[in-house]
Amino acid sequence: MAEAAGARLADPDVEARLGRLDELLEGLESAPGPTTRSATEAVALLTEVYGEALARVMDHADGRVAERLAEDELLGHLLVLHDIHPEPAERRAARAVERLRPAVQERGGDVEWAGVEGEVARVRLTTGGGGCGSGCGGGGSEVTDAVRAAVLAAAPELTSVEPLNETTPAFVPLTTLTHRSAP
Repeated sequence: MAEAAGARLADPDVEARLGRLDELLEGLESAPGPTTRSATEAVALLTEVYGEALARVMDHADGRVAERLAEDELLGHLLVLHDIHPEPAERRAARAVERLRPAVQERGGDVEWAGVEGEVARVRLTTGGGGCGSGCGGGGSEVTDAVRAAVLAAAPELTSVEPLNETTPAFVPLTTLTHRSAP
């Protein structure tokens, strides 16, 4: 599993390793005994030390470098994990919504950032008449779930995402409203 010196991991490889790490940690947490406690404590201490090292890097980084570090997906998640991300949660969540917007629009709907109230993100979801299909609209839809997941991944400090659902009224030609049928 060791990589050659200087070799970089592609994002899918990082994701695979993070997934495996989650599996290993879940297994450790479910096993009883002093060895498990020691291993879990070692992981926690290692994470804390790496977080401190990352914080020191951010302390030495000028504004543009800090911004570029925060834009990297993996580094951005680590900065959030260690509570040292230079951007506020609201800005990160709004950017996540904007990144999803084209995909939602392709499905006939729209999504807009509506702000934060306390620790709750608000997004405005609009379903488009008949062209949206099963993916848009109601609270349990895949679009709502995707928006919720993206916002909470970008800003886990927020506790929930509440969609403000709206339905675009169907177009009704003016002539149908003003035309009267003959008696």
